[in-house]
Amino acid sequence: MSMSVLGEEVTAGLEFPPGFRWGVSTAAFQIEGATTVDGRTDSIWDAFCRRPGAVVGGDTGDPAADHYHRFRDDVALMAELGLGVYRFSVAWSRVRPDGGAVNPKGLDFYERLVDALLERGITPWATLYHFDLPQALEEDGGWANRDTAYRFAGFAEAAAERLGDRVPFWSTLNEPWCSAFLGYAKGIHAPGRQESRAAVASAHHLLLAHGLGLAEIRRYAPDAESGITLNLYPVRAEDESSAADLDAARRVDGLQNRLFLDPVLRGQYPDDLLADLEPFGFGDHVRDGDLELIGAPIDQMGINYYRGYEVTGTLRPGVEPGGLEWVGADGIGFVPDVAASVTHSGWSVQPDGLAETLVRVHREYPAVPLYVTENGAAYPDSMRPDGWIDDVERVEFLAAHLRAAHAALARGVDLRGFSYWSLLDNFEWAEGYSKRFGLVHVDYGSQVRTLKRSAHFYAQVIRDNAVPGTPA
Repeated sequence: MSMSVLGEEVTAGLEFPPGFRWGVSTAAFQIEGATTVDGRTDSIWDAFCRRPGAVVGGDTGDPAADHYHRFRDDVALMAELGLGVYRFSVAWSRVRPDGGAVNPKGLDFYERLVDALLERGITPWATLYHFDLPQALEEDGGWANRDTAYRFAGFAEAAAERLGDRVPFWSTLNEPWCSAFLGYAKGIHAPGRQESRAAVASAHHLLLAHGLGLAEIRRYAPDAESGITLNLYPVRAEDESSAADLDAARRVDGLQNRLFLDPVLRGQYPDDLLADLEPFGFGDHVRDGDLELIGAPIDQMGINYYRGYEVTGTLRPGVEPGGLEWVGADGIGFVPDVAASVTHSGWSVQPDGLAETLVRVHREYPAVPLYVTENGAAYPDSMRPDGWIDDVERVEFLAAHLRAAHAALARGVDLRGFSYWSLLDNFEWAEGYSKRFGLVHVDYGSQVRTLKRSAHFYAQVIRDNAVPGTPA
């Protein structure tokens, strides 16, 4: 049996398990806009956007996709697509402006959003931290200051106390690697610092915040499935017979993956990584009891996957030297995947890496239910005169990664859901509005939403609970 996708005959659909959760993901600063409304104050991203040259085009988080005012229309779009899960983030600067007292109006917005989702039969999944620290806390040292982890616990308490009776899924943090190393080491994300010692301190304090926040969620939502979301990528040595390449892969894998997986799932940091980061004072920040908090059992883990890395310890023309974000890994280089197509972000399309990542976590770490909480691609979408957006590349990208997710299931991975990044075109951090990841096109001037071909494709996958198979 075969079927047609994009005019190509493919084998019969690959079915997913009954109850598999299909969703989309977004982040507050990327879609909400309304940055000064109802008591919200600056986050580090508001301040970063005002820095000349920090964001492409001088773009800011206002109006973004104006989701703050248009959330009901967006929820209607989700229902039209048949989505079962909506993963959103809660803006700390709305709920506890400047990191201070609770702002009821900020919580009111998320309560309205959650209720609108539930009315449409869509499961809300709340992420507490998606890169948007209150600027006032950054001025006190940000994530390099241990106290920020305790302030996060207060934010988690406020959100869980109000929403915990209706939100059945929670993530404490989204991609702490990005917050620590892109924000505090490389400086291309807010707050834009280039301080290696601050970056490694931030990595630990973010994980401490996870542990403290998880405890608060459990107080108010004991029956919820709570955990953390990590961006994990496979890391391969270019030459597995080369000691230099193997060591480069060890260091990159340590910083990208094991620095977060090991303490969360095993309650300890890897010894080799502690040695790598010792010159930057990492161990000075780890106090008695921290790892017990960080390693408290979680109910689920979200995995964000976009691409993999091939690395070398021998720099040469054509190899990209590692940047400031690879603290303690001097002399490494990244080898381009010349066989792969690339997205508009310049990222190699490597769907097999998703299966590899899922299988690795399943086989090497204590058992925990897994969800793909982000996977998506930016392409330079264009709208035809008739209003149709034929984003064939995104359809092919999505289909290939869904097949990879299915392959992981076939290899025994306890994978329970998949959420595409993202529902809407949005503010793409330092890239501003220059990159479009959405299933839904947003005209930023008029805020008109238009379903792309990929949205229709994903809706069909959800209806069938299956992805078309490989080309026949």
